[in-house]
Amino acid sequence: MTLLTIIGVLGSAAVIIAYFSSQQGWLHSDDWRFPALNLAGAALILASLYEAWNLPSAVMEGFWVLISVYGLLRARGSGALG
Repeated sequence: MTLLTIIGVLGSAAVIIAYFSSQQGWLHSDDWRFPALNLAGAALILASLYEAWNLPSAVMEGFWVLISVYGLLRARGSGALG
């Protein structure tokens, strides 16, 4: 397994953890940690695509990054970031 594959797996784990935590009620979507975890996961998955390019995955992860940045900006605007 290459380093970029490991990075992609860690990114996938981050996105899955964020989603599962949301479904369990442990992490709410308006909590800044939710978009931060999604952003980190999507960025890691995008990095892994350098080695194994897949356009549909790149498009999806690109939007995931944009939506996560939007969520972080909303959290910042609401004062949730401190």
